[in-house]
This record gives sequence, structure tokens and C-alpha cells, in this order.
Amino acid sequence: MSTTLIINARVVNEGTITERDVRIVNQCIETIATKIPAKAGDNVIDAQGCYLLPGMIDDQVHFREPGLTHKGTIASESRAAVAGGITSYMEMPNVAPATTTIEALERKFAIAQQSSLANYSFYLGATEDNLAQIKQLDPKKHCGVKVFMGASTGDLLVEDPKALNDIFRDSPVLIVTHCESGAVIAQNSNKLLRQKSSLTIDDHPVLRDDESCYASSSYAVELAKKHNSQLHVLHITTEKELALFESGPIENKRITAEACVHHLWFSNKDYASLGNQIKCNPAIKSQSDRDALLKALNTGQIDIIATDHAPHTWQEKQVPYEQAPAGLPLVQHALLTLFDHVNRGAMTMTQVVEKTAHNPAIRYGIQQRGFIREGYFADLVLVDTSTPTLVTPDNNLYHCGWSPFTGHKFSASIKNTWVNGALMYDGKEVINTTSAAMRLSFER
Repeated sequence: MSTTLIINARVVNEGTITERDVRIVNQCIETIATKIPAKAGDNVIDAQGCYLLPGMIDDQVHFREPGLTHKGTIASESRAAVAGGITSYMEMPNVAPATTTIEALERKFAIAQQSSLANYSFYLGATEDNLAQIKQLDPKKHCGVKVFMGASTGDLLVEDPKALNDIFRDSPVLIVTHCESGAVIAQNSNKLLRQKSSLTIDDHPVLRDDESCYASSSYAVELAKKHNSQLHVLHITTEKELALFESGPIENKRITAEACVHHLWFSNKDYASLGNQIKCNPAIKSQSDRDALLKALNTGQIDIIATDHAPHTWQEKQVPYEQAPAGLPLVQHALLTLFDHVNRGAMTMTQVVEKTAHNPAIRYGIQQRGFIREGYFADLVLVDTSTPTLVTPDNNLYHCGWSPFTGHKFSASIKNTWVNGALMYDGKEVINTTSAAMRLSFER
């Protein structure tokens, strides 16, 4: 039996911040109380002055395995994730080959069982002809089905109206969507190329503008309402799209929305200094769009904050704009970006926990995670708001070796991360206890 006693922690949970002690026995939280006496054999952690949060549940990552392991692996990227306070993740199907069958899906679970440092689940990718596979998904075992509606590569693009209608009608699990209209993007491209011979990074938010996003996300919402589907629209980037989503708490919503940390942090003004480093789809847009997303966190129109962590090598980014891949590495620094928002008054600490832990657990029906409760799995992160974190190449844990935040000093630091009661990060080093992580299970 292993026991850890965390004392004097400022516990951020379910809308309150209270000083509590927390005892972990084996994988779970046994006791939460004002004062818990230490017992023989307890590993005592004095959290004086620090905040104890439920670990972040990241519902959108690309860990690149199988097939794209020069960019990242389940082992390398989950290692960076736990150093960033992320204790569970749900990974996307656009690997090589794409995860479009139950057999391929289970192969990824087998890789994670051997190498992941954080708890895990994986999406099946929708195609225009794999409805039979989608119907086999088990709501208790599988997190969801990913639908690229109009902007993707390979066979993961679903544009055919009948195929989309059938998926929204018949999916037994949550449908998550990437919403950008390929037709609108093509129109924008043609218009831009009539004005200039080639595109640059400054054209990216013009090419993939608010109309391209709204045309697709409104279509997804229309289909979900038609079939009473469970829909979660990923990485909202525009003020215009927010009108599609209801305000208020996440409980009982059938249509929900997510924002990602880079869209809450960067704006189109950052392309001048960062260039292809922040090229991503959907594009980072205007300051007014970014500010609208931050406000929508307060109204509840945005329910969840995730990363869309999508690493590429430095060399892959050092090419002309049109050839550069879209995506950037984020999991190690995602939670720290949110604490900077807290530090400047744009968010509250309880909102951070709600959007990164409570709401993902509620939306996906994740079993015994996302809250600091007795009997729940001890997925916890201790944050020190008095010690800043300077991002350098030396402390970067991504397989790709770079970060768009290099040189930035965050206002807080991750002091400890526990996954199922096992200490996975001690503030300096990741402790490679791969046996600690578990496959996520769902109550729905």
C-alpha cells in the first residue's frame, strides 16, 4: 500500500478555494479534511502556499503515433503533458494509417498501455464510408468519433451530406467536429491569389476566416439539432460562431463548445514574430475574436478548454507558408498560459478548473475523474503561483524540441503532478512510471 499525505494545500474544486489536507491511498483519494494526522509510512508533501487542482483533462491532442513518430510519440508527448499538469488526454485519429477502424483504435490503446504516462483514450476517425465501424463504438469504452467537416487530408474528410447525416443520426457516442468549410476556403484562396502570386502567413486568418468556420459549425449544429445528437465542436476561434452556443452550465447540454489555449493567447499580430510556428487550423485570428472567446468562458458559451497539441519538427516549419504543416506543441505549457490569464484578471482559478477538469469529465462522462473527491482517482496537480517558469530549449520536453513560448516567463510553475496516486512529476523531472496510467472509462 502506498500513501501520500498532502498538507496545507489550497484546494481548488467545485467553485471554491479552501485550505485542506488530502490523503491518497494507492490510486485514489481516501480523505479530504481540514487537518489529517500523518501516519507511519506516509509520504508527506507540504503544499503551503500552493494550489491543488484536479489534473487537466485534455480532450484534443495529436501524439502522432503510429506512423508519424518523427514528430512525437505517445510516450514523449504524454511525458510533456504530465510535466504540464495534464493527467488525462483523448487523442486524435489523423495518424498513419488513420484510425478509422475498431481494430486500429484498439492497436493505439495497446501502445498507450505500454508507454503512456497519463490516462488515455482515442477517437475513431469518421470517413464517408465507415458508418458500420462508428456504430460499433462502445459509449463506456470509447470517448467519441472525430469528424473533419470540410478541412482535412487523406480519407478523414467528410463532406458528403448523406454521410454526415448518417453519422449524426447513428453515432452511439459523442461526435466531435473540426469545423471549417473547404468550399469557403477555396473561394478565399482564389480571391487572394487574384491579388498576389503566392500566400504568406499573414494570409492564414484571411484564408481560413470567420465565414469558413461559421459555415461549417452552423451546419454541424443544424445536424445535431435535427437528430438530437451529442455534439462537441472543437477549437472555436471566432466571435461569430459563439451565437451558435447556449450560455450557462454544461450539465444537460447536448451541444457544447471548446476553445484552445493558443487561440486564447495569440492573435494575428503574433504572426509577424512567430510565423509558421503558430500556423494552425483553424487559424489564430484577430484580437477581438480572442477577447470574445475569453468573455465566452464567463458566459458558459465556451464549455471546455483544451490544447489541440499538434507537434511538427522545427525543420518542417522552416519552409514557405503554403508548404508548412499546421499545428504547434502545447501540452507542457497549456495550464501555465491559463494561470497567466488568472494573474492578469481575465479568468479566475475556479474557472480554470471548471473548464479544464470538471467540464471535460461531465461532458464525456469520465468515470471518477475531474474532481477532488473522496473515492475518486488521485489525478492531481500542485501549482506554485509564487515561482515563475521561464521557457527555454533546455526545459522543453516535446519530442520536436521547440515551443512557441520559448523566452516567455510564466507567472506560475507546476510543482507536482500525480496520476492515479503515483507521483509523475516532481517539479524538475518526470518520473517514468508507465504502469500508473489507465485507460479512461465512461459512465454513459
